[in-house]
Amino acid sequence: MTQPPDKPFGIYVHWPYCLSKCPYCDFFSRAEKKIDETALLTGYRRDLTLIPLKTRATSIFFGGGTPCLMSLTLFKSLMNDIRARCRLTDNAEITMEVNPDAITPDKMQALADMGVNRLSIGVQALNERDLSFLGRRHSVQTALTCIETAQKLGFRVNMDLIYARPEQTVQSWQNELKTALSLGLNHYSLYQLTIEPNTVFGRKKITPANDETAARLFETTWDIMAAAGRPAYEISNFATPGEECRHNLTYWLGHDYAGIGPAAHGRLGLTATVAPASVPLWLQNGIKTERLTSAERFEERLLTAVRLPKHDFPIKELDQNGVRKALATGWITVTDNTFHPTKTGLLFSDTLAAWLCP
Repeated sequence: MTQPPDKPFGIYVHWPYCLSKCPYCDFFSRAEKKIDETALLTGYRRDLTLIPLKTRATSIFFGGGTPCLMSLTLFKSLMNDIRARCRLTDNAEITMEVNPDAITPDKMQALADMGVNRLSIGVQALNERDLSFLGRRHSVQTALTCIETAQKLGFRVNMDLIYARPEQTVQSWQNELKTALSLGLNHYSLYQLTIEPNTVFGRKKITPANDETAARLFETTWDIMAAAGRPAYEISNFATPGEECRHNLTYWLGHDYAGIGPAAHGRLGLTATVAPASVPLWLQNGIKTERLTSAERFEERLLTAVRLPKHDFPIKELDQNGVRKALATGWITVTDNTFHPTKTGLLFSDTLAAWLCP
């Protein structure tokens, strides 16, 4: 008899340090020269106790920050602690975010030996001018060499790129996508540049591509990636079918996940967990928990469903006037009492979610 698939459960581990802070980045991270890994491990171990013993975990994601900066000693200890708390499934996806300038081939090999099987490499641009503008420390060649090494070592590899940069043209973005696709990766995360107020770009009032250009770049991205056999499965994520990031799908499909470390969020049933965006406060106070209502959890699932073009989301619990309005506007299609956002609907996902929310 065929075994039923494991119910997704993910563990997110936040590493709060970088070599330098990128001017567009709104995630919690700090550039620190001295890092107390002993204190961090103590905090991580405390956070892990929120996970029920022997929970079957299908994915672990080390994000940040630049988590490949953590020492192999800390990583090994933390993985041992996770395995003692949880039962990792045989095919568990274990991802680490990597910056090309912050990892060596030897460290990649060591991480592979300790169970990491997927790398998400933050390239962000494939020309030197825009790498400098985005505050990246690596060159194009360094990024390409990093990807090549990861491929040779057998990792599943994702490349991050940012588009809708100031003065970026459709033609130049087409050329970057052509270069990216020539690497033969099965997963690409392609994000539009957004300017958040509390970033360096926000304080400098940097302006990204205008709305018309951004929309054209979005359409171009979707068309090129679909033609290359890496269609969108989320508004900013593109993959060969079967190579989607299982950890991120755990979030987007509304399954449970644990958030470990400063600034990390988690969802355990109707319990929401959130850690302070401060290493000292996190170490001192730990994670806060809040009980959500079923309606609040439903709304969270809807907010991610409108970003997933292929996910069947039932319409019976949605606002029916909103469903009719979204259908008339061409923002969704409805089949067998489920809806999917259209390409246009994805561009207006926040508004669409507000229309559909009961």
